[in-house]
Amino acid sequence: MENEKRLGGADFMRAVACLMVLAHHLALRMDFNKIPPTLDLTFMLARFGNHGVSVFFVLSGFLLSRPFWLALDRAQPLPSLKIYTMRRAARILPGFWVALTVGFVLSFTIYEFPLDGELIGRYVAGFFLMSQWHWRTFFPVQGDGPLWSIPFETTCYVLLPIGFLLLFHATPRSRSVLVSRLLWIGIIAAALVGHWLVVSYLPTDNIGKGWQYGFEGGAKEWMPRYNPIGFFAIFAIGALAAGIQTILPARRSAIYDVIGALMIVMGAWQLPQSIGGPAEGYAWLGIPYQFPLLPLAAAVALCVLPQSVFLGRVVDFSLIRYVATVSFGVYIWQDIVLTLMKTLFPWTFGTGSDDVLGGWITSSLVAILIIFAIGTFSYFCLERPIIRWARTREQATRTMPTSDKKAAQGKPLGGR
Repeated sequence: MENEKRLGGADFMRAVACLMVLAHHLALRMDFNKIPPTLDLTFMLARFGNHGVSVFFVLSGFLLSRPFWLALDRAQPLPSLKIYTMRRAARILPGFWVALTVGFVLSFTIYEFPLDGELIGRYVAGFFLMSQWHWRTFFPVQGDGPLWSIPFETTCYVLLPIGFLLLFHATPRSRSVLVSRLLWIGIIAAALVGHWLVVSYLPTDNIGKGWQYGFEGGAKEWMPRYNPIGFFAIFAIGALAAGIQTILPARRSAIYDVIGALMIVMGAWQLPQSIGGPAEGYAWLGIPYQFPLLPLAAAVALCVLPQSVFLGRVVDFSLIRYVATVSFGVYIWQDIVLTLMKTLFPWTFGTGSDDVLGGWITSSLVAILIIFAIGTFSYFCLERPIIRWARTREQATRTMPTSDKKAAQGKPLGGR
């Protein structure tokens, strides 16, 4: 995600997704029975800010696939999977592991969950990015619900190059610009079939199912509709958008501003479509977050905004770029802060107050300041130093003489 060249609109989409999810978690702390009637719709829309997760997946697929599309179209070799893996690990793992460990410690200290094999097993599964495959481990720790999506996304990181391996090893005729994009649509279709099979043949039982039973009950309710294969279909739509964006004429055009604006409106319109239904916004094939219209709107916007005349530049103003920069830290730490505030100070967010709305607003502002402070610290003191260290290793690998590379790999200098 650390591109040498910024793509117009990408920071905007990341910041919007981050703020949507934050609004969702803040709204969950409000007593909906005490919302003034004039604000009913506002809080309902904020409740569906969880749909921002879908935008995150589309954006990741878009950004991470671009080097693969560029290499494919130029008849170059497959980009280095070692460098790809190093970049992904450097970007995700340090922050994720720290937040995961803090959440784990809070689970059996502040939140007083028993430190048993199940709690430890959930933590271990999350640590090794394998928690996404079963409802028992779906939420790796208590008090930091959003961490469920990180192992889901890392599954997409694995599946993305596998899909491109198929394209790079196709016949030269199949590597044409049009055919390669059609083949990628086939990969999306295969992911949808895989999702349908999971939903049809791997249902969860009804024992202890539902959010009234805590995280594990909630996970049983979400699965199997929440599964990594279905989320890869969302991710792959973003990758397809990148494949289209890389072949668009470089010349900017106002038509892209119009299309981009329409797609932003179309994406925003998906939130009220979820009102009256499940909070997860289940849509086609039971995939959450208004699939496929919301992912398609985000994908098309990402596709056209870099070539727009005004919109791509206007939406990426300095504050948006800051939010986008610290968004990962904000995402992984927000629920820790919000849950900790509510546990240590039960009166926060207007609980027990005559002025519930005023208390909620005050607590929300305090929480936002704390969350962004931690997110900023996480980025500049943990995430960025590791990213830069990984880049130095990457450059060293690229500039290492051939003889040194072979020696480092234990290969004879004469060849095979």
